[in-house]
Amino acid sequence: MAGTATPMMQQYLALKKEAEGSLLFYRMGDFFELFFDDAKVAANILDIALTSRGEHDGQPVAMCGVPVHAAEGYLARLIKSGQRVAIAEQVETPGEAKERAKREGKPSSKVLVKRDIVRFVTAGTLTEEALLNPRAANLLAALAEVRGTIGIASIDISTGTMALEQCSPEMLGAELARIGATEIVAPEDWALGPDELTYHSRSTFSSDAGAERLKSLHGVATLDGFGTFSRAMLAAAGGLIAYLDHVGRGALPLMLPPVVRESASGMTMDEATRGSLEILESSTGGRNGSLIASLDRCATGAGSRLLAEDLSAPLLNQAAIEDRLQLVQFWRERPIERADLRDTLRALPDIGRALGRIVAGRGSPRDLGQVRDGLREASRVYERLSLETDRPALLDSLLPRLIGHGALVDHMARALVASPPTERSNGGYIADGYDASLDDLREVSGNARRAIAAMEARYRDETGIASLKIKHNGVLGYFIEVPSRHADALMDATSGFTHRQTMKGAVRFNSLNLHEEASRISEAGGRALAAEEAHFEELTEEVTAARQAIAATAAALARIDVSAGNAERASEGEWALPTISEEPGLTITGGRHPVVEAALAKTGERFVANNCALAPDDRLWLIGGPNMGGKSTFLRQNALIVLMAQAGCFVPAEAAQIGLVDRLFSRVGASDNLARGRSTFMVEMVETAAILAQATTRSFVILDEVGRGTSTYDGLALAWAVVEAVHSRIACRCLFATHYHELARLAETCEALSLHHVRAREWKGDLVLLHELSEGPADRSYGLAVAKLAGVPDAVVKRASQVLAKLEQARSETGGIAAGLGELPLFAAAAQTVEPEPSPDASLAARLSETDLDALSPREALDLLYDLKREVISTET
Repeated sequence: MAGTATPMMQQYLALKKEAEGSLLFYRMGDFFELFFDDAKVAANILDIALTSRGEHDGQPVAMCGVPVHAAEGYLARLIKSGQRVAIAEQVETPGEAKERAKREGKPSSKVLVKRDIVRFVTAGTLTEEALLNPRAANLLAALAEVRGTIGIASIDISTGTMALEQCSPEMLGAELARIGATEIVAPEDWALGPDELTYHSRSTFSSDAGAERLKSLHGVATLDGFGTFSRAMLAAAGGLIAYLDHVGRGALPLMLPPVVRESASGMTMDEATRGSLEILESSTGGRNGSLIASLDRCATGAGSRLLAEDLSAPLLNQAAIEDRLQLVQFWRERPIERADLRDTLRALPDIGRALGRIVAGRGSPRDLGQVRDGLREASRVYERLSLETDRPALLDSLLPRLIGHGALVDHMARALVASPPTERSNGGYIADGYDASLDDLREVSGNARRAIAAMEARYRDETGIASLKIKHNGVLGYFIEVPSRHADALMDATSGFTHRQTMKGAVRFNSLNLHEEASRISEAGGRALAAEEAHFEELTEEVTAARQAIAATAAALARIDVSAGNAERASEGEWALPTISEEPGLTITGGRHPVVEAALAKTGERFVANNCALAPDDRLWLIGGPNMGGKSTFLRQNALIVLMAQAGCFVPAEAAQIGLVDRLFSRVGASDNLARGRSTFMVEMVETAAILAQATTRSFVILDEVGRGTSTYDGLALAWAVVEAVHSRIACRCLFATHYHELARLAETCEALSLHHVRAREWKGDLVLLHELSEGPADRSYGLAVAKLAGVPDAVVKRASQVLAKLEQARSETGGIAAGLGELPLFAAAAQTVEPEPSPDASLAARLSETDLDALSPREALDLLYDLKREVISTET
């Protein structure tokens, strides 16, 4: 195959083999070309033309291509669709290729420019600004297992932030859900999940190798200064670094010293809970409708990324939480200063990500300018904040990180122009006056260009051809062009012009003077570009050497931004400063759901606030009431208030006292998981099982309609048993919403369980949902009224009413669905019957069925109609 192919195709096929299943972007001039199946896949995803180029093995070669200057946008679409891309660049110039051919004794006319894969682009290894969401982190994680313990290493290579942690196999899902990595790397024989993994050689997941790589990267003889790392953590780090080395083809990105994350330092939430609470992403996908979208008022992308991290991993340390809250309170009490600070932050560049590109070798002059401008503004923020009095402890600890870059900023201010370009290939980013020899080269080049302009004018005068022009392109360089009708005058050998190219409608020439000036421009321009490139490398090395201090400044600015943004949101919504306690209570006065309240505000509606008070002697609330009455919203809002408080945010309530929660569980709503072959009920039971297995006395659990996905008797039995387990065995704080009225009997024997319901009223046949929580059991479920409200046809609702009357009659005769539950060993409550309320429709039907309409006179019929009307009115009132 490859032996019969052209040299270019042989080179392509060899690189495609190295691409390891990735789409191969093969650089050809100003385009990245894709061939064979790669072209078909890319053309379909990118919606670009699919063509062909020659033949291979007797078949046309499918081909498509994208311009190099626009490649980032196409890469973003390919990565988003789940593809990996290998970038094959030209690693020598055509001139270098010809010189190589001469040394090898080959014809220079047939030499092929060398190409090599310079990097792999994957979901977790993006650094390009155009490929990243400025307000979301992009994390890569690696997994390793050592003696039954799972090590996790994670990094955002766009900023270099790296963390190492470990967990049990049972907690792996919860930890990965918190991290939210866009790509997860594991050894080739990994079998512990999750579903979508990138596999890498098992030999690289070595604790010894991981320790050595970390020490080498950070230039230390021991890792003790960074923390205490387990074997599992180091093995994961080894695999992570090896994978980054592989995809970068030997060029590692920015990697800051690793931070140990202790599992006991934060609140635990599993994947189901995060999805149910819609913390970073709504149930419909995307940021809109999520908690962070409602909360985020950060002025910078770095602040938004840090806020997402805070919400993903709420703290469990009371002092650390209070430090964050005090800083938010500091800014809330200073609205004018807060506004000034936020204006300053809003104009800041993203220092962390610019630094990441520079260290990774993908930086531009613009990135250097962003670091310079960001560090300069950071020092101004320091000067402003250092004048503030009564500063909280957290702000005092952040201020020193904003300064210390004076020499670097001064150097870059002298070296770079005010607004450096994104591309460095054309130069123009080193400031005038910084390098005298560079200024001289630019002057020579500029003088030569002026000389060419003067030459053009002189040639027009000498030849009498007013349309004569001197032009330039990448192939011919500088040349003289005249319309075809004037070409004969210049063809004469004595004219001083040499014919170069005939075009349609124009002819091109050269001259000795033009050649000399062009050579001067080329030589001076080339030397100027080389000088600028040398200065760029020097500045890059200087920034790289200061990467840890620069990253610390970026992190400090982000924390200040988060606190000011949280204060802004608290002021907007009149949110309260929560009180944090070690006591196992939860008291929320006038609590609201931040997302629902914001949505209602857009329509001019008011959110109905509710209280919640859980204590050791009243820690489980059983909540009934109609659908759409607000039970699920009440459950979620209390869970979100707990989460926000422990993340260091103010909360949407009049007041809140939060007893620290170690694990937050939410089983509210479920859907089929067809990919795993699980029904809605199976999903519900899996999530419930996780709660019963993992919750502790310090946990907070919200459960909604447990058991509704199966038969009534099975569902009631399961719900009954779950309530007992949560109340008596786990003994944690819990809100439990249900439609099973029979569960109210548990209040007789569960001393820490109380009954509550969301209020509703029927008015003239219509259901009015009040969204208020009251004490006591629900009197009825209002299911038929809700059905009517939802638009179910009247005939169906009436028929359902008839069936309901029969069911309730049977229930009263047999002692109800819960008959016999009182005989269980744990309970001794007598079975109670519930008398069905008389149905107005049934009464009217009885009157009419007993009346002989044919025997009535007109007057008697009219009297009967008035009687029936009075009966209906008296029933409604």
